[in-house]
Amino acid sequence: MPVPFPPGDVKVFSVGELSRAVKFLLEEGFPVVWVTGEVSNVSRPASGHVYFTLKDSESQLRCTLWRNTSRQVRFDLRDGLEVIVCGRMNVYLARGEYQLTVDEIQPKGIGPLELAFRQLCEKLRAEGLFDEKRKRRLPRFPQRIILITSPTGAAVRDMLKILGRRWPLTEVWVCPVPVQGDGAGQAIALALAQVNRLDGIDVIILGRGGGSLEDLWAFNEEIVARAIHASRIPVISGIGHETDVTVADLVADVRALTPSEAAERVVPDLMEITAELRNYGVHLQTLLARKLERAKGRLDELATRRCFRLPLERVRDHERRLDELQSRLQRAGKQRLDRDRQWLEAVAARLEALSPLNVLARGYSVTRRETDLTIVSAPDQLQPGERLITLLHRGQVVSRVESS
Repeated sequence: MPVPFPPGDVKVFSVGELSRAVKFLLEEGFPVVWVTGEVSNVSRPASGHVYFTLKDSESQLRCTLWRNTSRQVRFDLRDGLEVIVCGRMNVYLARGEYQLTVDEIQPKGIGPLELAFRQLCEKLRAEGLFDEKRKRRLPRFPQRIILITSPTGAAVRDMLKILGRRWPLTEVWVCPVPVQGDGAGQAIALALAQVNRLDGIDVIILGRGGGSLEDLWAFNEEIVARAIHASRIPVISGIGHETDVTVADLVADVRALTPSEAAERVVPDLMEITAELRNYGVHLQTLLARKLERAKGRLDELATRRCFRLPLERVRDHERRLDELQSRLQRAGKQRLDRDRQWLEAVAARLEALSPLNVLARGYSVTRRETDLTIVSAPDQLQPGERLITLLHRGQVVSRVESS
């Protein structure tokens, strides 16, 4: 006789009934569970939820991190990270899969804030925000400084006291911001952006007193780091105590160990500057006295020289020389005139002897045609009727040719 299938004494479940039964047993049996493993297959859809898988060498477990919970996670959840999670087991009925809804998550072996700090430092260092070459020097004598800090903390009082004592010539403004708690990072970044819209600001001091890593976390937020990097005004950070290092310290142009040290480094000490100027004055007086002494010695040396003791001696020598040259010039000129006069008289005598006037004085005459004053030396040069001019020793005679 065949055995009935299924046996008559068994309950046959539908898939949904079985899944709901398993869901009830699993969720009731594991209301809170702690699990450790390696993160893999991280997925972040547009909804803001985070889905990932926890795995070890034996198995794997699907996990869900709802949006409101994921916003509270300070570090970057990435593949390969060892974590410890706390949550509730549940079954996803649509696929009949069990999964863990995560309520808390922390990295294994390190605090979540420390991990977030390291991850952000690694990211910003790769982008060059920590590069020393891009950091600017603070002005030597700032005229206006803005303190971005809490208006009620001890840090602002210390900074104002130190700034007023060291360099009272500087104008100091305070930009009040919350320095810890929710929204502090956004407020600090907004203050940095607003201050950079102002004119005449020489330096920004970003400071707060000491505290725990959680208290200082606003200065480890990426939004603050990028606001410091974008600032056109040099930023000096003075956050916490000497052992505290924040991301803001690493991005700032100058890092001070404390807010008080930031105030000391941003302005000179009036007493030191006064003493330095006094030393410069003494040094300058010494140099001028030495130079004056050397000049006086040089002047005394020059005063002993002959040219200064007898300043007109050389002039007198030149005057005597000039008189001698004048006498020689006069004698030479007289001699030259005498020679020229004698030569001129001799030439005049020769010219007198050859002068046609002397010939005319002896009874000779010179006849010329009136028309062209040509000297007539033969009858054939003349025609009857032409007028002639005859030059005598004394005067001249005009005549006409009758025949030739």
